[in-house]
Amino acid sequence: MRVFIPTTPAGLASVHAEGAIVSAPLPAYAVTDAFRAWYESEDEEELEYGALTRAAETSLRLLAGEPGGTRRIVLAADVPDHLVSVRAQDEPGAVLVDATVPRKRIAAVHMDTAEAEEAIAAALAGGLTDDLIEATEEHELLWFATQELADLL
Repeated sequence: MRVFIPTTPAGLASVHAEGAIVSAPLPAYAVTDAFRAWYESEDEEELEYGALTRAAETSLRLLAGEPGGTRRIVLAADVPDHLVSVRAQDEPGAVLVDATVPRKRIAAVHMDTAEAEEAIAAALAGGLTDDLIEATEEHELLWFATQELADLL
């Protein structure tokens, strides 16, 4: 199952140093049945983009606890289905990954560019209101191969 794991620059540095995402269980987002019903689409790419967007919002919230963090980061990983459980009490698409995710299972890194930093800083300074979060979503996260991870730090 493809999962989208929100993280921060410090989390990305930890993945680089450890060679894995080690803090299981990991909150993440995935295209679940509930997410499909909520998102009202049958297009798999569109659904995955929606799950990625939810993870990016959570990454933004994680940045509030990380001084100096100005870029949202989401790790896309492929994990066995049996390691993923739905967090039904939370929002649609919310899941937990109950295992360490080795670097080889990380398919891509999605990260903001420098152009998003002003919107991210404004959202964090303004208390993460819906309008400020929406302003950050105007900035697309770029795709990076895992081989570029060291360059992203």
